[in-house]
Amino acid sequence: MGIPTPHIEVSNKDDFAKTVLMPGDPLRAKFIAETFLEDVVQVNSVRNALAYTGTYKGRRISVFGSGMGMPSIGIYSYELFKFYDVENIIRIGSCGAYSDKLNLYDVLLVQDAWSESTYAKVQSGYQESTIEADKDLNNQLATFAGELDIPLTRVRIHSSDVFYRENFTDYEKIRDEEGCMAVEMESFALFANAKVLGKKAACLLTVSDSLVKGEATTSEERQNAFTKMMEIALEMAK
Repeated sequence: MGIPTPHIEVSNKDDFAKTVLMPGDPLRAKFIAETFLEDVVQVNSVRNALAYTGTYKGRRISVFGSGMGMPSIGIYSYELFKFYDVENIIRIGSCGAYSDKLNLYDVLLVQDAWSESTYAKVQSGYQESTIEADKDLNNQLATFAGELDIPLTRVRIHSSDVFYRENFTDYEKIRDEEGCMAVEMESFALFANAKVLGKKAACLLTVSDSLVKGEATTSEERQNAFTKMMEIALEMAK
């Protein structure tokens, strides 16, 4: 496979920066580009997976909406790593809290992702249920958070293939037995792709709802108000 790929219409590798931020929602990618970046160019619109490249504080960075779930981020992150020579992908997404120690709008830095998913096994034969984020990227993100005076909580995340579980209380077992503090649906696949391709991946999350407290944010808030994690990730522009 060459470029453009079946899912990305970009013909020139240089249209992407070496670091790409990946929110799940394409409209969040649009919001980031229009709010924070200068000299912005939209570089992808296939399937409305909107992607942009611009500059932040004079340094190039790209932002690409990954869609929902491991299959979707699995496709886009693999193609960016493999065919467009992207070196770093930082997912910036929302998550549901499994612990009453977490509050709405808390910013989390994922140390590793645990999953029941077979994504990594099918993709590359990886047999473990946990995959780590890149330590170097995490250390950089933690440093930037400190410089911006944004509190950051390091966690193990549950990457789930299922949003609507029939047994709602399953999360308690996953939290207590696997040590997962919150749940989302993408990090495990992103980390698996980075691992097999020798690239770097990290994940910043904002708590959008709590399974413990029964609290939730609105879709508009998730799209527009999760700016703290965006500001941290944007410092990765190089």
